[in-house]
Amino acid sequence: MPESLAVTTWPEIAAAVPAVAVPVGSLEQHGPHLPLDTDTRIAVAVARSLPGMTVAPAIAYGASGEHEGFAGTVSLGASALEAVVVEYGRSACRWSPRVLLVNGHGGNAPTLAKAVALLRYEGRDVAWLPCAVPGADAHAGHTETSLLLHLSPGDVRMDRAEPGATQPIGELMDRLRAGGIASVSANGVLGDPTGASAIEGERMFEQMRARCVAAVLRWQPDGKGMLR
Repeated sequence: MPESLAVTTWPEIAAAVPAVAVPVGSLEQHGPHLPLDTDTRIAVAVARSLPGMTVAPAIAYGASGEHEGFAGTVSLGASALEAVVVEYGRSACRWSPRVLLVNGHGGNAPTLAKAVALLRYEGRDVAWLPCAVPGADAHAGHTETSLLLHLSPGDVRMDRAEPGATQPIGELMDRLRAGGIASVSANGVLGDPTGASAIEGERMFEQMRARCVAAVLRWQPDGKGMLR
């Protein structure tokens, strides 16, 4: 089975008839120390670790309106992302028996659930999977910084890492919904990245990878098309 859709020819795809994993990420601020494509990098790494899947090029923009108070963020918005995912699924399912959307940005989740539910209603074997770490902090903090130190250490500016808003996310949610991340954190960080490490990132990634692999092998989408 081809490992990468982008570098494969159409006769090879027609002969293999592969299931396809599509990383879905974002281009959004991740504090002063992490790259804008952090979510996409994590989704790509998870997708590449999944068994029985050919990995497609990422959908590298998402629904990131809550981050638009910071330079560099580009958000498609929920409606546009939904349309992209629906049309992507309809097209890919013409030749692939199964499509999995591997989501690296939490803000995409409601849109993916809605789009995948429609695709499944139409009879297509499409599902989605979150790249989640139990107990993770919210954004650009200890969790994501540790993961990037493991996956892309050369692109993490630890000399610029600093705490942001460290209150529980539930205490910030009303303000966040009203004014975006900038209304609760001047540097765009929700958490404290200063103690992050590549060793912890490797452990977190392996935990995430194992959970995702198990979910793919079970392939039991819930009512919103999410693998559990």
